[in-house]
Amino acid sequence: MPRSAPNILVCGTPGTGKTTLCQQVAEATGLKHINIGDLVKAQSLHSGWDDEFECLVIDEDKVCDALEDMMGEGGCIVDYHGCDFFPERWFDLVVVLQTDNSVLWERLEKRAYSQKKIQENVQCEIMHVIVEEATDSYREEIVHVLQSTTPEDMERNVEQLAAWCRTWRPSS
Repeated sequence: MPRSAPNILVCGTPGTGKTTLCQQVAEATGLKHINIGDLVKAQSLHSGWDDEFECLVIDEDKVCDALEDMMGEGGCIVDYHGCDFFPERWFDLVVVLQTDNSVLWERLEKRAYSQKKIQENVQCEIMHVIVEEATDSYREEIVHVLQSTTPEDMERNVEQLAAWCRTWRPSS
């Protein structure tokens, strides 16, 4: 049965504005915002802590199992830095946010990330790791890369995604 509302995945390097964008788009459209990091913590969908990367090690199978019914219903905007483990059938649009490296560095410093973690994330951004992951994992026509450096970028991205939701029609 086709979904009555779209599902959107918003991904990108930490600090690119995924959560803020998703919250604002959800508010503007009525989509349900699902922050995967929060879901993993709330439902213990992980296999412990990774000291080297200073983060929880998510159990991708458990995450997908927890999301299956919600994604089938539609109307979700999912927020996570990675994307390659989510089934392609879930998403009507995949958005990759990118941020200028100097701005990204400052944002991650404000989060009190270690220098190593900042360097790794900025390197990911420089190398377009998430863009490549998205284009390798999803149909080219549903992947869109959006700049997310300034407040004006954020405003434009919210407007663009809200407009896309208003015109979305289920595929047959």
